[in-house]
Amino acid sequence: MAALARWCVRHRLVAVLLWLLTFAGAAAVASVAGSAYSNDYATPGTESSRATQLLDEGFPRLGGDSDTIVWHTTHGTVRAADVEQAMTRTLDEIADLPSVASVTSPYEGSPGGRISRDGHTAYATLTFDDQTQDIDKAEAQKVVDTAKAAETDGLQVELGGRAIGLTESTGGHIAEAAGVLVAAVVLLLAFGSLAASLLPIATALVSVGTAYAGIVLLGHVMTVADFAPMLGMLIGLGVGIDYALFIVTRHRRELKRGLSVTEAVTSAVATTGRAVVFAGATVCIALLGMLILRLGFLNGVAIAASLTVVLTVAASVTLLPALLSLIGMRALSRRERRRLDEHGPEPERPTGLAARWSAFVERHPKKLGAVALGVMTLLALPALGLHLGTSDQGNNPKTATTRQAYDLLADGFGPGVNGPLTLVTKVGGAQDKLALDNLDATLRATEGVAGVSPVTYDTAGDTAYLSVVPESSPQSTHTSDLVDRLRDEVLPRVEAGTSLDLHVGGVTAGYDDFADVIVGKLPLFVGVVIGLGCLLLLLAFRSIGIPLKAAAMNVAAVAAAFGVVVAIFQWGWGSELLGLGSAGPIEPFLPVIMVSVLFGLSMDYQVFLVSRMYEEWLETGDNRRAVRVGLAETSRVINSAAVIMISVFLAFVLSGDRVIAMFGIALATAVALDAFVLRTLLVPALMHMLGGANWWLPRWLDRRMPRISIEPAEYRAAADAAEKTSTEKAARATIPGQ
Repeated sequence: MAALARWCVRHRLVAVLLWLLTFAGAAAVASVAGSAYSNDYATPGTESSRATQLLDEGFPRLGGDSDTIVWHTTHGTVRAADVEQAMTRTLDEIADLPSVASVTSPYEGSPGGRISRDGHTAYATLTFDDQTQDIDKAEAQKVVDTAKAAETDGLQVELGGRAIGLTESTGGHIAEAAGVLVAAVVLLLAFGSLAASLLPIATALVSVGTAYAGIVLLGHVMTVADFAPMLGMLIGLGVGIDYALFIVTRHRRELKRGLSVTEAVTSAVATTGRAVVFAGATVCIALLGMLILRLGFLNGVAIAASLTVVLTVAASVTLLPALLSLIGMRALSRRERRRLDEHGPEPERPTGLAARWSAFVERHPKKLGAVALGVMTLLALPALGLHLGTSDQGNNPKTATTRQAYDLLADGFGPGVNGPLTLVTKVGGAQDKLALDNLDATLRATEGVAGVSPVTYDTAGDTAYLSVVPESSPQSTHTSDLVDRLRDEVLPRVEAGTSLDLHVGGVTAGYDDFADVIVGKLPLFVGVVIGLGCLLLLLAFRSIGIPLKAAAMNVAAVAAAFGVVVAIFQWGWGSELLGLGSAGPIEPFLPVIMVSVLFGLSMDYQVFLVSRMYEEWLETGDNRRAVRVGLAETSRVINSAAVIMISVFLAFVLSGDRVIAMFGIALATAVALDAFVLRTLLVPALMHMLGGANWWLPRWLDRRMPRISIEPAEYRAAADAAEKTSTEKAARATIPGQ
């Protein structure tokens, strides 16, 4: 690491230019290639997946994404001649668009319940040629523009569906700008130097920008969700600014001790830079743990987020040293430079609130540990009621056309129209067709069913499907209960004595199956992530207790973060005030991604806190002193880093995207609890109570483990010698005649 730092300092202009060229080149290529994101939640082998497959085979023109066009009249009815003529003409124009497979109008043949009882609302079903992930945004926009052209003073036209949702932009750039602005203010207050405060932001922006372009290109070679770039930015800005903050803080400390700029940069990268690489590795391991789930949708998210972390770490140990050497002594404020010139190097001792808090924890470890444990338990309780499912377009902003279409359908036809279930089966003969003909009456008598469409057969007559409209919305637990009821009770009775094999598909069924697959694999996933994280900490700190406490703290942070997310998004506590819509279930993929990210981020603060304690323990063998000094010296920078990360994460609530807002609030909550409750309260309290047992390692294991160090011993020894010299000079300066 020291050699890398020296090269970056000697060739600082080359290092900066290489990064800028990489950023510009990646951005240019990504701009030319365009995006190719895909929200493919397919889970091969599940019933909903089989239903989709049968529908594609038997009814290829229905296999694409299905959306709705809704129109509403405030005066008169939708059956009025002028309204019918205008909407029929509009639907014909939409049907002729190259991306559209079919449009089913309520004015043709039997309306089939597509006109509301009061006659004020009607809707048509629009089917695209492809699924959402393969539909170009411009094609969906043409449909929206064509439909909206039919609006008049008395006629409202809205559109809903996943493909139409592609046309609705979010406030992502506002979120990014707000997060960066808050981070800049915190850094300026912490450093007192404008130049030093801008470097972490510049480093993060270059690395995250390069990663963003890389994620765009990644979407062309594998399945990458459309929220992956925003998630990458969220993680990258948070950890990127934090990693740079740790290195700049160490660099400034070395300058105050009298080292030259080159020596200070080299020392900072060789010590704190190694900790940054180690922390980044733990984040990547946690993220790449998603690969063991073997779900294409999550594989892309894992690799995209890991790419962002890798580039932020790389920029922190290469671009940042070059920039630090360029600004020279301006990394210190004017007052700090003046004091250094007048008084020379002085020892830096933890004082103020950090030192007092560290001593307070040392005196009352049991009481404070109990308080911290109580807080974490209370916040985690809502997580026991976690319900995985799909939040639908009823959670979109009220001004969005998808939200207005959703509300019009719910008001005119009932909430279940927004997410009908699809029953698909192969048909073997006359007995099967007779059973299907009688299925209508059976389904209508089933609890939770609002309506049933007629059975439709393919041209060969060997595949059939029908739609079931639930009484409840797609995101409701009642709809999930209906799916289970159909699969477990109703359909098996219908299939008895026939060759029918009815499969239940649809939005709710698909999300329920996706959630079941994830929940089934979650224990293995969490076990692997925890195990690998503990192994890294075991190698770094040569202790059994440190990794076990870290695992327990990480689980506590994740559980509490889930509790807060459930309270806000599932229970609806403040979600409307935040502009995130009404209460709804938690997205099924959220737990896996959150566990990955939160475990990685939790390890960061564990590494920076315990590494300083470990150094002191190796030097003195005094556990109480090690914990007290480690907490006093690191708590300030950890708290500053936490404030920055929390600000960046919370700013993403402004994105207007419910999923990204979930991530932002979950990560901000976890970081806040991790920094202000776990690492500065519960962890040191437990370490005080455990004493020397914190550092116990069986001798047989000690002999067999490789020896690695986050901070090289020679740099720590040099720092101690320099500090001793500074202390002696300061002491002599206070003695007259010296």
